[in-house]
Amino acid sequence: MDVLNLLWQGIAIAIQPGNLLFAGIGVLLGTLVGILPGISPSLTVALLLPITFKLDPTGSIIMFAGIYFGAMYGSSTTAILLNTPGEAASIATAIEGHKMARAGRGGPALATAAIGSFVAGTFATIGLALLAPMLVELAVQFGPWDYFALMVLAFITVSATFGDSVLRGITSLTLGLVLGLVGIDKLTGQGRLAFGVPSLLDGVSITTLAVGLFAIGETLYIASRFTGVQDKIEAVRGSLWMTKEDWQRSWKPWLRGICLGFPIGALPAGGAEVPTLLSYTLERRLAVKPEEFGKGAIEGVAGPEAANNAAATGTLVPLLALGLPTSATAAMMLAGFQQYGLVPGPLLFITNADLVWGLIASFFVGNLMLLVLNLPLVGLWVKLLSVPQPWLYAGILVFAAMGTLAANPSTVELGMLVAFGITGYLMRCWDYPIAPMIVGLILGPMAESQFRRALQISLGDSLVFFKHPGSAALLALAFIALVAPLLFKGLRRFKGDDS
Repeated sequence: MDVLNLLWQGIAIAIQPGNLLFAGIGVLLGTLVGILPGISPSLTVALLLPITFKLDPTGSIIMFAGIYFGAMYGSSTTAILLNTPGEAASIATAIEGHKMARAGRGGPALATAAIGSFVAGTFATIGLALLAPMLVELAVQFGPWDYFALMVLAFITVSATFGDSVLRGITSLTLGLVLGLVGIDKLTGQGRLAFGVPSLLDGVSITTLAVGLFAIGETLYIASRFTGVQDKIEAVRGSLWMTKEDWQRSWKPWLRGICLGFPIGALPAGGAEVPTLLSYTLERRLAVKPEEFGKGAIEGVAGPEAANNAAATGTLVPLLALGLPTSATAAMMLAGFQQYGLVPGPLLFITNADLVWGLIASFFVGNLMLLVLNLPLVGLWVKLLSVPQPWLYAGILVFAAMGTLAANPSTVELGMLVAFGITGYLMRCWDYPIAPMIVGLILGPMAESQFRRALQISLGDSLVFFKHPGSAALLALAFIALVAPLLFKGLRRFKGDDS
């Protein structure tokens, strides 16, 4: 009952005119981002961090969430009409969606994607509202040793989740942890790794690092691989409305997609890629007309899209309840919280309950906005696909530099922005994940603080992390998360050698 009361209070906050405006801006920006090739939602949130740092925290974070969900829908539009998934989670959608578009059924494909996203987002938000408080009740009993073990689990899962190599993920994380040491030590008051530069005594700005790595680095990488050839856009022919048969063939895949997407997304090592591919495989096996798969089966769009949106909402469960980001955009939202001095986790539900429940309630509003706004504007989104990419990339670079300078007017800050941009470009060239570096900078100082508190309370006993069952279990999970990918990789190589 308490959850329902809090949710009603959150809805009252979410429907305030200012927050509705922020949600609308986020949804529109997110859809635009998802449609334009090469621009990810994490990049957009990074660009907006410098210009939102003086705005209302609730409205800004609601806008970031709107970008997240809007990008999921926009990515499906690109996958269906261009056969170019804007996000890895839209790969499954492109398989059948583009075939439908080529057969003149792009309208029903876009419609089932939009309606499935709305249904999945609504049910998954209810799941988030019910599940997150349960995790919070457990986490508020944590001691400093438990919090440190939770941070270690976050470090390992982020390193193992992003990228194909655990070692590269840990390398990226280590760079972020080192950057987190820069500045004045809160315990001793001594400067660390400042190298005589006064500006560095305040530490490395999360905004500057995020904009440099995501916006500058990603733009340089995409521009360096631009061939000058525009992709062929498949026109939307016929009606956008779904037939009675389309509805009958879509509603069950929507529900199955929700059942796959939300639980997997809510796992600390979740994400949206796995449930979308699982959903596609499941729908192919359960299809009434299996011969249509590979030629444009609507179930192959409905299921993965529902799984995608449900998983996207599910990733916010560990982010809000435990402070664990399991996607690049979730990592950027973590940076957004940090920008306002807010720390996602159990205490956030106590100290900033209005913000948390207003944010959760805004997911209902954002999903409804997506449904109402995007289907009538399909023609506009298709036209945006023809924007020359060189103009797009140049605009992002200018916007990133101006936003960073507006937030931190300093030549040192501009120099760091350029250095982080080049670092981000090189990391992409060598296939190093970016998100662990952001997480290392944000969570590193927090982990250090909890580690020191645990040692002070235990009078320097380093075994304190193993004497408490909660922290010992979390450290065991972290070890499994670290070793499991390496074991699976070794098994695949072993089977390959046998064959």
